[in-house]
Amino acid sequence: MEKEQWSSRIGFILAAAGSAIGIGAIWKLPYVTGVSGGGAFFLLFIMFSLFIGLPLLLAEFVVGRSTGKDAIRAYQAIAPNTRWHWIGILGVVTCFILLSFYSVVGGWIVIYFVKGLYGGVIEKGADYGSLFGETIASSWTVLAAQGMFLLITIIVVAKGVQQGIEKASKILMPALFILFVILIVRSLTLENAMEGVKFFLEPNFSNITSESILFAMGQSFFSLSLGVSVMATYSSYLPKNESIVQPAMSVVTMNLFIALLAGLAIFPAVFSFGFEPAEGPGLLFIVLPAVFEKMVFGELFLLLFLALFLFATLTSAFSMLEIAVATLAKGNMKKRASFSWTIGILIFILGIPSALSFGVLGELTLFDKNIFDTADFLVSNILLPIGVLLISIFVPLKMKKDVLKQELLQHSKGGSFLFSLWYNVMRFVVPVVIIVVFLDSIEII
Repeated sequence: MEKEQWSSRIGFILAAAGSAIGIGAIWKLPYVTGVSGGGAFFLLFIMFSLFIGLPLLLAEFVVGRSTGKDAIRAYQAIAPNTRWHWIGILGVVTCFILLSFYSVVGGWIVIYFVKGLYGGVIEKGADYGSLFGETIASSWTVLAAQGMFLLITIIVVAKGVQQGIEKASKILMPALFILFVILIVRSLTLENAMEGVKFFLEPNFSNITSESILFAMGQSFFSLSLGVSVMATYSSYLPKNESIVQPAMSVVTMNLFIALLAGLAIFPAVFSFGFEPAEGPGLLFIVLPAVFEKMVFGELFLLLFLALFLFATLTSAFSMLEIAVATLAKGNMKKRASFSWTIGILIFILGIPSALSFGVLGELTLFDKNIFDTADFLVSNILLPIGVLLISIFVPLKMKKDVLKQELLQHSKGGSFLFSLWYNVMRFVVPVVIIVVFLDSIEII
């Protein structure tokens, strides 16, 4: 049976960028930047994305494109009769956990978007903190919204790579950029907006801690969908006659650009109206409605932002479901739809405790965190660093150097210097940085 492929390089880039650009860039990065001191954290995030994230992204692209197989079978093909395929298994498990709580946030966006359609979010003098708390504590509402978010994800993935994921990404990603431009223009024209720009872009390293550094590294992995072999799976659909270097650079550039746009859309508006940038996870659901309330046509701009947020969240969700579907369907289109539904339903069930973490299960804690926060911490600070560490060790250790060079330089303008630089960074820099930052964060060193 002929394996599915992307119809074009731009389709692959938009899908891969869509996987990277989601909650990580638009929800998590702004609030983590806010609580971590602003510009210094954002600078660390950029550095990790360029010097650690890009080499790792290329490594995952090499694994997927060289084998043309799903996450687990790719590692089996490269290192048969070993246990290295557990990297793929770890990736699938991580995506299961990640999408289980990611879909909860997707559900919150659905709720706010539906409310925004009939003007049910912005009210003069409203307590948006209480509104958010009441919304996420409503058990049936959050479960229904989570189910709706996963339903959209399942339908798209079930249609396949070209007709589902690629087609949706070609619509949603350009729409995302257009909406961002509209919001940024409005945000930057507000009074005192430059204070927000200064906070976001001017580094102040006095607020940086070892935990901030770990968060910046984890955020770069989270934002680029690294460590879970999603990018290995996506690149397995890339034709052999396409370069992987240019798409990798495009994905990283687009991700950083969206992160920049998110900050420029949010922080100037937050500072303009005197709100606190260190609000935390509620930044987008508590502070921004209050900000938009004070704007002319605020309801319209809030609805545009929620649409943007929903588009970005969905394109990431497609990739998380795709890795599991690809692993089980093994290229069989007849099985893709049934596996999409089965896995999607299982992820919904797994996500129920996270969805209820702010309501009926609010008193249930693990390691002093509710279930939602525990799942988030497990994925972002433990599973992703372990996944990227294993990949950084596997690629230079188990893949033949001539194969790596051929895959990296094929149809690329780069030469031997580019390959040598990447190869040595993967061997000597990436694993060391990951280990040192991780051990420091857990206070071993």
